[in-house]
Amino acid sequence: MVQLYAMEQSSSPVEVVYEDGDVLLVNKRAGVCVEADERGGPCLTDLCLRYLCQSNPSAEPPRPCHRLDNQTCGLCLLAKNARAEEILTRAFRERTMDKRYICLVRGMMKPAVATCKAWLVKDARAARVTVLDHDAPGAKPIITAYETMEAGPVSRLRVHLVTGRTHQIRAHMAALGHPLLGDDVYGDRAFNRAQKVQGKLMLCSASLTVDTGGRLPHLDGQTFTIPCPF
Repeated sequence: MVQLYAMEQSSSPVEVVYEDGDVLLVNKRAGVCVEADERGGPCLTDLCLRYLCQSNPSAEPPRPCHRLDNQTCGLCLLAKNARAEEILTRAFRERTMDKRYICLVRGMMKPAVATCKAWLVKDARAARVTVLDHDAPGAKPIITAYETMEAGPVSRLRVHLVTGRTHQIRAHMAALGHPLLGDDVYGDRAFNRAQKVQGKLMLCSASLTVDTGGRLPHLDGQTFTIPCPF
C-alpha cells in the first residue's frame, strides 16, 4: 500500500516524502551523513531505522541507493529490502534515474544554459576531487547540465546531474569559475563570508524521477519534488 506524507511531520526523526513496501524517500537535512562515518553523530540510515521501528519494531535497516554529501540537503532514496536495493542501485548506476538539483553560485553563467563535459580525478585520502578539461590517468568523465533560473551577482541554477561522481556539482561549477555559495572546500571563502553563508552549502537535491525499467512498475515515471529551502 502506497503512503504519502506531509512535510510538516515534526514528530518523525526524518522528513518522509514517500513510502511504500519497497522504498523510503526522505528529505535529508544539511549536516547529516547518509551513513555513519568517523565523525560520529546521527546518520540518515539510523534516523530512518528509528522511524521505521515506530510502526514495525523488527524492521530491517534501510539501504541507501545513492549518496548525498553531508552538507547537501534534499531527496534521498533508501530501499527497504535487498531486491529493491539491487534494482534501484542499478538504476542509479545506469543513469536511468533523473536527478535535478537547485544551487546558488557566484556570478552569472555564460551561456545561461549549457551541458558541460569534463574529467574528474578523486583523491580519497584528501577527501576531495579535481576537475580537468582533458582525460588523464585515473580520471572519469563527467557531464553536468545546468539552466539559469535567476541571474545576478549570485545566480540560482537548476542542475541536471547526468553522471553522479563524488562532489561533481561542487567541483565542476568551481572549475567553470562559478563556485557554489557556502562551499568552503571548492568555493570562494571571502565571497561566502561577505554573503554570510560560510559553511552553509547552497545545494539541494530538489527533484527525482524514477525509472527502473519496469522492475518496480509502481514507481516508474513518478517525479518527486520538494521546495528548496534557500
